[in-house]
Amino acid sequence: GASPRGTIALDRCARAFAWLEGRDFVTPDDVHAVAADVLRHRVLVTFEAEAEGFTADKVVEELLERVPLP
Repeated sequence: GASPRGTIALDRCARAFAWLEGRDFVTPDDVHAVAADVLRHRVLVTFEAEAEGFTADKVVEELLERVPLP
């Protein structure tokens, strides 16, 4: 997983993104907008996965697609 610190970073960045968009609340779109930038360095992709075309960004995107929105 992303670890508690990764989750805290995702929360803080999503809040900052929402603020920059002029809102005082976070939407799922805010989380999606910053997730790859916040989490990409926390995802370790094996050489075999890289050879098949997987990247950390693709892994994060796949996870975001699989998690149902509230």
